[in-house]
Amino acid sequence: MKTLEEKQVKPQVNKSKMKSLKKKQARQARIKKGIRKRVHGTSERPRLTVFRSNNEIYAQIINDDEGHTIASATTLKKESAASGINKVEEAKLIGKELAKKALDGNVTAVVFDRNGYLYHGRVKALADGAREEGLIF
Repeated sequence: MKTLEEKQVKPQVNKSKMKSLKKKQARQARIKKGIRKRVHGTSERPRLTVFRSNNEIYAQIINDDEGHTIASATTLKKESAASGINKVEEAKLIGKELAKKALDGNVTAVVFDRNGYLYHGRVKALADGAREEGLIF
């Protein structure tokens, strides 16, 4: 007779969901790889890259030749969540903040790397905010 431990049943994993999730992740990785082949930051025109999570948005200006981050900005530790600003407006403010830091570092022109995300919503708002402050791309 089997004991209680031997009778334990493993939870069923929905294999079709896992398969579709892996396909989606592979597709996103392929898109990102294709973009990174074409987009490269130099000392004259560094790369402005965006990372977007569900709650936050991060942006960096990177010189790929030297491997240095020139400027960065993020929504972490911002008081905008308390003031009721939505994520798109928050992204625009981050773009403006990043552009100010870049201009202080004598960077006027950048190459925009959307990092595989669609140029829509928060990614577009960040780019528009950076352009409003004077970054050229």
